[in-house]
Amino acid sequence: AIESVLKQNYENWELCIADDASTFPEVRSILEDYCQKDPRVKVVFRKLNGHYSAASNSAVELVSGDWVVFLGHDDLLSEQAMFWVADTINKNPTARLLYSDEDKIDQDGNRFAPYFKCEWDIDLFYSQNLLAHIGVYATDLLKDAGGFRMGFEGAHEYDLALRCIEHVTAPQIIHIPRILYHWRGYGSTAEYAVLAGKKALQEHFQRKKIQARTEAVMGGYRIHYKLPVNPPLVSLIIPSRNAVQLLRICVGSILELTTYENYELIIVDNASDDPESLKYLESLQDDKRVRVLRDERPFNYSALNNGAVKIARGDVLGLLNNDLEVLSPEWLTEMVSIALQPQVGAVGARLWYPNDTLQHGGVILGIGRVAGHAHKNVERADCADGSPANVIRGFSAVTAACLVIRKDTYEKVGGLNDTDLRVAFNDVDFCLRVREAGYRNIWTPYAELYHHESATRESEDAPERVSQFIGEIQYMEQHWGDLLKNDPAYNPNLTMDYEDFSLAWPPRVQLL
Repeated sequence: AIESVLKQNYENWELCIADDASTFPEVRSILEDYCQKDPRVKVVFRKLNGHYSAASNSAVELVSGDWVVFLGHDDLLSEQAMFWVADTINKNPTARLLYSDEDKIDQDGNRFAPYFKCEWDIDLFYSQNLLAHIGVYATDLLKDAGGFRMGFEGAHEYDLALRCIEHVTAPQIIHIPRILYHWRGYGSTAEYAVLAGKKALQEHFQRKKIQARTEAVMGGYRIHYKLPVNPPLVSLIIPSRNAVQLLRICVGSILELTTYENYELIIVDNASDDPESLKYLESLQDDKRVRVLRDERPFNYSALNNGAVKIARGDVLGLLNNDLEVLSPEWLTEMVSIALQPQVGAVGARLWYPNDTLQHGGVILGIGRVAGHAHKNVERADCADGSPANVIRGFSAVTAACLVIRKDTYEKVGGLNDTDLRVAFNDVDFCLRVREAGYRNIWTPYAELYHHESATRESEDAPERVSQFIGEIQYMEQHWGDLLKNDPAYNPNLTMDYEDFSLAWPPRVQLL
């Protein structure tokens, strides 16, 4: 660890070490030797063992610099780490917190498990400590937050980061898209550390007056947001034409399984002419939860939803495809509880193909020129706890195949674009306008449904459909430009050619 600091190609640093009452005499000898070799190495020898928090505070007391980087005693820094930190500080004069990508390293020096992070995402941060490894703090921010607190050992950096973000704004938290830290991998996190992290999160929510409960899960945390005493009416909108078999499964699963009680179901019948479909729609009129809206216009997904929104009575909207099937009974409770949080826009669900491979795990901008689905085709068995496809997090966009949003937000941004995007990419464009208006779009794996994707859509090979699709791609590229090539929710070290989070080649990051 010490040698990795001495090898930095940026030389304006100091190394502040707290020896936490080591019982091995050779440790003191080694530390004193480094102090003699290099005056930038500073050591305090603690008389009493204070564990992580007290020892880290002792090291901070030695700090004379404007910025602090924390390094585990058995971890390694990349040789370029401090160069890129300094470079980022110079280019971002208002920055207060920095963090980088990371990987793990074994006892033989083999690196593995790279973690290529996104730009600042508070929802992902609540799921796992995005700011760790490498975490860089403005020294005055660190001290204003009160340093490390006893009783949070194992999650002491998480607790510190949670308190620090309460003193800064999102633009002051900067991501460095480079692996600057090699974390010594030893296996699973100790139980005491998990419990300490849960405690740190819960206290953060109390300070922020956020009504939420924290649950520890494998690989991180799940946040349960509390619904109001009187949960709002949710208007679920399903455009459909014929396809009675799919519609019957979709509607039946919603009515039979959904535990959230205060909702209405608006089925937009787009000129169905199949007798069995018409008979089924007629039968639904007996259910007070269901309304059928007849719309004879040529298929225009955006217009069908916008028309239904005008008659919707709910304060919250749910846009649904007619080829969904509810898997988790609390899907709507989960999505609504998140959608009601301040500055949250669209909320998306985890959608599975019928063969139990992932269809939608969030939308990544730029894949296939416009957008693709995160972790598409990953098998359900590989999306267990600890998987990146199993944490609540932000995305620039989520699919409208299952999307929940407050009605006032939907109307504020003008709804779906029914002029330029009648079939494709209307949900991506909508989410980007929601984001542009200052809201966060969030995806949750705890609302799960099956999706027979586009099972009722007309043939994609029809000449007029191909022409329309090309036009919609061109609209998105012209309207959103560079954002499609630089998705803040997706690391620039990763590919734009596939949906599997593999490495980009050639690299998309600036080398120098």
